Amino acid sequence: MSKFRRTAAVLAAATALSLGLAIPALAHVTVNPGTAEQGGFTKVAFRVPNERDDASTTKIEVSFPVDHPLAFVSVKPVPGWEVKVTEGKLPKPVKTEYGDLTEAVTKVVWSGGEIKPGQFQEFEVSMGQLPTDTDRLMFPTTQTYSGGEVVKWADEPKADGTEAERPAPTLKLTPASADDDHHGTASATPSAPPAASPAAPSVAPMAAGSGSSSDGTARLLGGAGLIVGIVGVVIGFLGLRRRSA
Repeated sequence: MSKFRRTAAVLAAATALSLGLAIPALAHVTVNPGTAEQGGFTKVAFRVPNERDDASTTKIEVSFPVDHPLAFVSVKPVPGWEVKVTEGKLPKPVKTEYGDLTEAVTKVVWSGGEIKPGQFQEFEVSMGQLPTDTDRLMFPTTQTYSGGEVVKWADEPKADGTEAERPAPTLKLTPASADDDHHGTASATPSAPPAASPAAPSVAPMAAGSGSSSDGTARLLGGAGLIVGIVGVVIGFLGLRRRSA
């Protein structure tokens, strides 16, 4: 029985140690959703968990790629947090369908708020146009705690496919589908109303004109009949006078 208890204690300690090592691995700063189509625009959230039980996260700094810069970046306000978007000159101009891009967003910093132990916060960003010559974008992130500790999430994926100790938030890019509009204009632009049939506009005027013509003819015939009747009455009256005479 004593041996069984010792074995159970060892297994419990090993399990606790495994869980203790696994919890930090699950607490990385990540991009959600983790994939987007090349050549398009997307909205992502940088999800930041607080993996410390004795300090709060008070600052998040996300670096944007300069080798594959994004021409359009906008951020969604987060209550209680201040945001600063920094633009800078690129090492070399990048050709886009909008022209040569010489400056782009290089960094976004959220500060002044608080992510308490056991909590997480999402910071949303809309961005594009996503590049078509790479299958991923990395966003190295620096997390600062209230106690002064600074953690950098900037490690690249390992060559063997295993996860790095502190991986940088990464957005995987997939080829756009053949029937997909990269700019989203197809779904955003309302379809034009169907053209009217060439005969349709002329139907009502033709009907109105026909009615007017029929009405005029009837009036003309009626007037002519009245005149003929009057003439007949006059002729008959004259004929009676002649007989009397």
